Parts: sequence; structure tokens; C-alpha cells
Amino acid sequence: MITAIALDDEPLALDILQNFCATIEDIDLQKTFTKSEDAFKHLKKYPVDLLFLDINMPSISGIDFYKKLPHKTMVIFTTAYSEYAVEGFTLNATDYILKPFSQARFQQAVEKAVAQWKLQNQNPEQPYLFIRADYSLIKILISDILFIEGLDDYLKIHIQNQKTIVARMTLKSILEKLPTPEFIRVHRSFIVPISKIEKVRNKIIYIHQEEIPVSASYETVFFDQLNKQ
Repeated sequence: MITAIALDDEPLALDILQNFCATIEDIDLQKTFTKSEDAFKHLKKYPVDLLFLDINMPSISGIDFYKKLPHKTMVIFTTAYSEYAVEGFTLNATDYILKPFSQARFQQAVEKAVAQWKLQNQNPEQPYLFIRADYSLIKILISDILFIEGLDDYLKIHIQNQKTIVARMTLKSILEKLPTPEFIRVHRSFIVPISKIEKVRNKIIYIHQEEIPVSASYETVFFDQLNKQ
């Protein structure tokens, strides 16, 4: 999960950023600011991964603000003035988007940030992940996951000795966050951790008294992976 703040002297622009960020599960937009001094104080105390930053502001330009930051932070510049683009990219900006921008263009910029963040923070031993559910970010130990069930645009994450978590995500998106080859998709509606499988009989996986089917489209890869264990 990428932590972020936004700085823009126009409240309407911040409202748009908040609405767009709310639709993207990889971004946690923690705060927004209209005053650069408030944003700078916050960043000194609470560094974030990503900054959405307007360039043309009354007290200081976004370019100069970014140069002053005490911590290395990814930045997506937002402005109505294209002449700043070259200078923005000389600062190794993740992206530069012109106002007014569409949600699709915003999504494209965020995807660049996510890819950059993953490259910088590759850690295959990370023992947990954060999932947005019930208006919160919930920390889940990967080793406690029994299996994951897909229901249209939602997931049910079944966890050992804990309440099942329901989150608005797709199976494809959560599989990208999980370590491979430990977690494997066995059905259009199920992902399982191989270490939790108790037995497999007649294309049925048994995990903690639950029966999970292996579908024809996934069985070859699944059984090949089992044979490698």
C-alpha cells in the first residue's frame, strides 16, 4: 500500500484527487493540504511514499517545494501549465499530468508510481499485507491465510482463528501481492496456499474442513506445482 498526501492551493482540485484515489486500492491518500508550509511540516514528521503536487502555487512553486523535501519521495506533478513539464521530469518525477485530467489519465500516473514503488520495495520475505476493508486498512499475516474466495468484485479472505475479511478486490489483484509459488489459483473463484492443503481427492482440495474445487482450466498448473513440492 502506497502512502500519499496531496498539495494544491485549489480545494476543488484536492476533492478530485481524493475521489480518484478512493477508487484505487493501492493508494492510501492520508491527508490533503492547501498550504505548502503545513504540508512541509507534515512531511518532516510523517514521510510518505508519494506526493501529488501542484506546481503553480502562490507561496512557492511545486518544483521548489519538492527540491526542499528532506526525504526521498515519489512525485506526480499536477498543473494547468505545460511549460513546467521539462523541469518536472529533470527532477525524476514519476509523472506529470495536465489539468483538467481524466480518471483514466490519473490511473495511468498512479500505475507508474505503483510499479516504481514495487521496484524500490521488493521484499519477498514480507510476512504480511494490508487490505482495505470496513473503512480501514487491516493487517493480515500471510501465514494465517487459509484460502481466498472470489465473489464478483469482492473477496472473502478466510483466516486461521480469525473472522473472515470481506474486501472489494479481484482475485487477480490480490494474487499479485502474495508470494509465489506458495499461493496458487485453482479455480476462477479460489486461491489457496499450498502449505495449508491437507489432502486432495478427486479434484477437491481439503483445508480446515473446507472443500475447494480444482477447475479444469487450472488443474494442470496446480498439480504440476504440487509435484514440485
